Amino acid sequence: MALHQNLISGEWTGGDAVPNINPSDTNEVVGEYARGSAQDMKDAIAAAKAAFPAWSRSGILERHAILKKTADEILARKDELGALLSREEGKTLPEGTGEVIRAAQIFDFFAGETLRLTGEVVPSARPGIGVEITRDPLGVIGIITPWNFPIAIPAWKIAPALAYGNTIVFKPAELVPGSAWAIVDILHRAGLPKGVLNLVMGKGSVVGQVMLESPDLSGITFTGSTGTGKRVALASVEHNRKYQLEMGGKNPFVVLDDADLGVAVEAAANSGFFATGQRCTASSRIIVTEGIHDKFVAALTERLSKINVGHAMEKETHVGPVVDAGQLKQDTDYIEIGKSEGAKLAFGGERVEKATPGFYLQPTLFTEANNQMRISREEIFGPVAAVIRVKDYEEALSVANDTNFGLSSGIATTSLKYATHFKRNAEAGMVMVNLPTAGVDFHVPFGGRKGSSFGSREQGKYANEFFTTVKTAYTLP
Repeated sequence: MALHQNLISGEWTGGDAVPNINPSDTNEVVGEYARGSAQDMKDAIAAAKAAFPAWSRSGILERHAILKKTADEILARKDELGALLSREEGKTLPEGTGEVIRAAQIFDFFAGETLRLTGEVVPSARPGIGVEITRDPLGVIGIITPWNFPIAIPAWKIAPALAYGNTIVFKPAELVPGSAWAIVDILHRAGLPKGVLNLVMGKGSVVGQVMLESPDLSGITFTGSTGTGKRVALASVEHNRKYQLEMGGKNPFVVLDDADLGVAVEAAANSGFFATGQRCTASSRIIVTEGIHDKFVAALTERLSKINVGHAMEKETHVGPVVDAGQLKQDTDYIEIGKSEGAKLAFGGERVEKATPGFYLQPTLFTEANNQMRISREEIFGPVAAVIRVKDYEEALSVANDTNFGLSSGIATTSLKYATHFKRNAEAGMVMVNLPTAGVDFHVPFGGRKGSSFGSREQGKYANEFFTTVKTAYTLP
């Protein structure tokens, strides 16, 4: 089996081989991928630093052509790349292919952004002096991505970084190197000059630590756990480095008495359980007013009973496996915690045996939970959700906002009054009305508040706030 190597200064370079295991069938090795060393990361940072002066001054048509070519190839290979993604991460084939299409859309959008770079010309307070306000590339960007969206999240960090003239060192999650390697390979063949994009796969404690300690990174954009995010922040303060964090969520989905029951159930099921609940925007707190509570729980339980958990590549599968043994143990540990806290296990909670050995878990629903239980406070990151009964809208809003996180928040209601009030008063970066909390567009801002995010928003034109720095120039003719 061929070794997929790291890319450093335009050259593919070896490393210790690590098998990429399929969570739907742990007997299958998806591929062998290099595990980089600390020296590999040091070399990658040096290469990116050396490449920055030329790339930061490159022409916009050159950047546009490379990003557009990348978008076109990703889209043309959507079925192949979708299958790779599903095999290594465990989300269903339609989910994997959909994520690949989104990555192509992101690269296409930022190809266009290279042609839309703008500045301002404003009058000075002093007569005869001209003032120009422009945005310069930030510098060498460190990119650290998680395993749950192995092509979309790298895309929404890499594409704007390149579009705005930065160079990159990229460390993907060790669990899912295949999708990351594929898009780096595509970009490399699309014509990126050597050193502009460098890929170092490996352990966060080794190659990631070099990134944190390097004084040559101008910025780090990170998506992952809250604990690691704090380490990124502390290390960045040490080096006076710009940093952007996307971390956890404990997203509420409110269901009011006036909600359309079918809409509410489908949105809750999608939010909490599809993609195996492994989305930072997933809703694991379902807050339901008492008038509709029993009908909603009965309908949602019925909906969950029709979800088929299975191999990610099989057509009849609705929900694939959990990503690995460690995540499965975390999920099942929280299920036991929920039971011990007094919540009622209304559905699921058991391992599922399939024809192939994998990390299969039933969708799990607790009822009679309260907002002080650990299952209501802590991010589980699996197909586990808890229903919290409340009296009315006012209590629902209060419970929804009573969390250390603030990424996404949703409500099911037919009341324009409550929908409008919730959009204004939900303490979250993104608010959904009659829609799942998970599922966002590629061309608009993504990000949250409180413990979920720090720094400027990702995606869309708002990405320039992180990947550029503002320059004000005065001229006396």
